[in-house]
Amino acid sequence: MVLMRLLIFIIFPLICLINNLSYSNNNVISANIELIQKDLIGTELTYVIKDKDTLINIARKYGISFADILSANGNMDPWLPKVDKKILIPKKHILPRAKRNGIVINLGDLRIYFFDRDKFIESYPIGIGRSGWETPTGIAKVTEKKIDPYWVPPESVREEDPTLPKVVAPGEDNPLGTRAIYLSMPSYLIHGTNKPYGVGMKVSHGCIRMYPEHVEKFYDLVQIGTKVNIIDQPIKAGWDNEELYIEVHSLPKYVAEDKSINVNDRKYFYPLATEVVQRAAGVKIVNVNWDIVFKAVIEAKGIPVKIIKNNE
Repeated sequence: MVLMRLLIFIIFPLICLINNLSYSNNNVISANIELIQKDLIGTELTYVIKDKDTLINIARKYGISFADILSANGNMDPWLPKVDKKILIPKKHILPRAKRNGIVINLGDLRIYFFDRDKFIESYPIGIGRSGWETPTGIAKVTEKKIDPYWVPPESVREEDPTLPKVVAPGEDNPLGTRAIYLSMPSYLIHGTNKPYGVGMKVSHGCIRMYPEHVEKFYDLVQIGTKVNIIDQPIKAGWDNEELYIEVHSLPKYVAEDKSINVNDRKYFYPLATEVVQRAAGVKIVNVNWDIVFKAVIEAKGIPVKIIKNNE
């Protein structure tokens, strides 16, 4: 009996305290502990489309992809958007749920995040592998870095396009661009591109593409040995002090591989959204506005949407 009381009143609370501390230190979002975290980064901007603007050059100007603009603002012609139309520039995002250390690549929102000693540093849009050449998830590390790299097309790629040479020298025709960061996953790289419009799309043979200006900055940030975590989280939830947000991503029809996808098909993401929100909300789950959550899933605008205030 004495031993049982000892377990109930001393040992079990101590174990719970240790678990909570470990949970927090691993940067897993939880509302069961005191909310002092900020999971949102960036700021939303607006822009009025001018004559001769394209969504591609607007996106490049603001360091996002034109797919981001389409998701946030609805379908438009990327090449001939309506002049004088005011659009949202979606530069605010929820950090993905992962240990915030080194490089985190989220296939679900087509973004790469870089952390230095748990401190968020930068985030950039990316392009990833298309159907049949999907970029894999998993843990890796940076093994090598090269400026003006040569590209040696894998045999599988040359089988698809026999016209490719065995080696492509640095220059305008090199799909690796001016920088290449090699990973411990064989044949997978983070690199620049000679086709920047592919950033924000699933178009590569599995590698991670970045804008030329972004990869040059990123190249200087990372070191050989930097940890890399490739995850797939199309739905994220996180806190901005006392306010909980959800962010849902789904490629717009213009750039999606499957043009037949209907927005109502996104209802199949309701269970995933429920799980993600429950994990983030913790004991505050009773304050979640589920109508807003499910609306965010259907709309999939790729921007943070407030779903509760912690003091409600």
